[in-house]
Amino acid sequence: MQRITPATACGLFDIAATRRIEQAAAAALPPHTLMQRAGLAVARLAMALAPHARTIWIACGPGNNGGDGFEAAAQLRHRGFLPIVTFAGHENRLPPDASASLQRARDAGVIFAPEPPASCELAIDALLGIGSSRPPEKLMADWLRRMHAMAAPVLSVDVPSGLNADTGDSSATPHPGALSPRFCLTFLTLKPGLFTAQGRDAAGTVWFDDLGCSGTGEAPAARLAGAPADAPRSHASHKGSYGDVAVIGGASGMAGAALLAGSAALHAGAGRVFVGLLDASAAPVDLAQPELMMRDARSLDLSGMTAVCGCGGGADIRAVLPRVLATAAALVLDADALNAIAVDGALQTQLASRARRGRPTVITPHPLEAARLLNCTATDIQANRLVAARQLASRYGVVAVLKGSGTVIAEGDSTPPVLNLTGNARLATAGTGDVLAGMIGAALAAQRPPFEAAREAVWRHGHIADTWPAGAPPLTAGALARQAHC
Repeated sequence: MQRITPATACGLFDIAATRRIEQAAAAALPPHTLMQRAGLAVARLAMALAPHARTIWIACGPGNNGGDGFEAAAQLRHRGFLPIVTFAGHENRLPPDASASLQRARDAGVIFAPEPPASCELAIDALLGIGSSRPPEKLMADWLRRMHAMAAPVLSVDVPSGLNADTGDSSATPHPGALSPRFCLTFLTLKPGLFTAQGRDAAGTVWFDDLGCSGTGEAPAARLAGAPADAPRSHASHKGSYGDVAVIGGASGMAGAALLAGSAALHAGAGRVFVGLLDASAAPVDLAQPELMMRDARSLDLSGMTAVCGCGGGADIRAVLPRVLATAAALVLDADALNAIAVDGALQTQLASRARRGRPTVITPHPLEAARLLNCTATDIQANRLVAARQLASRYGVVAVLKGSGTVIAEGDSTPPVLNLTGNARLATAGTGDVLAGMIGAALAAQRPPFEAAREAVWRHGHIADTWPAGAPPLTAGALARQAHC
């Protein structure tokens, strides 16, 4: 059994691949083996999470997910615990393995109750698995609401009930303010939906057990990003070794966004950073960061630079975008630059042509900006973030960084997208997206391949938030930028 952390790098498999893996494993083993292994794994994790529990409530559904719950109940009862099972189904309609585990639970003396216990030290959600295509209803929905309202930890079996294992879309996600800690033990494969959209809140801490069936033979639908390797600098290097970044943005009243991106690029290791402000009245130097070289945005020669364009650009960014798209050696497009491109077909054509000319581009939209670029709604984007990121990458010939819970990094159709597990709600403050754009810009300027530049910067950006000291002042974008080397 393995706990999945932000440093974990491994493949993620969709429902169809998981089904094929499950069928192959079941065919190679005696009947009922996989369910017995799954139930034992659930029982072991339950005992680790609540070693002194008096009562463990296990809510079981009408399929094999419920069978895993029955099996876990039997194993817990054999070990001296008091599991109480509520069953939302019909015994005569259970699949054969689940029916066998139901009998094993009865033979072990497990208590079956029509209602959940008034209190418990651990609740186990074994209602619906990856085969469910409808949201939980009636009795199951009521039991899930009760679980989400409890202070006791909740352990989900394979996936949280109501969660789409491919997309992370959920009809039963606990409220973000829910008191109970969340855990999920998933089997055979890691599923992408556990790590993006609503999946991260629903699943909480994810554990994985391959049930003794290692080696899938299937191609992953996506991958977890994993921690980037440290890249020590050569003693003989100089500022030219790490490239020039030009930040273009900062219209009137929004210079701070461009300065944040510049600060992040500087602290992330760029050799030189120029800040080309669109506000001609802006100060000629940032006294707090004199290393940033202030320029008029229109005067910068971008042919040998990595441009970071759009941070605080407002409507003024549209006028400079044609030249930026045509001349920048490498490019990060963020915020207002993306909004301008979304409504201008000529700019979209220019953007797509960069790939044909061998000019790398990374775009960093949040869901609403992504929706504008794909002419859909933010709800559409969030319903399938992996597909949306791949569509962005394919349509515009870019590396797409779709920000949000479980940020997705995608590069065309030939490379599996990557899901990033670092980051938390500390990043939900103004300017943190500008910082990310600057960090990606620094990595591109240092000649990192664009997909790797984006993956590494996104991981480090979130890692800073994850390791921000407890009790320290709130994490601001300025403080985040100053830690961009981490």
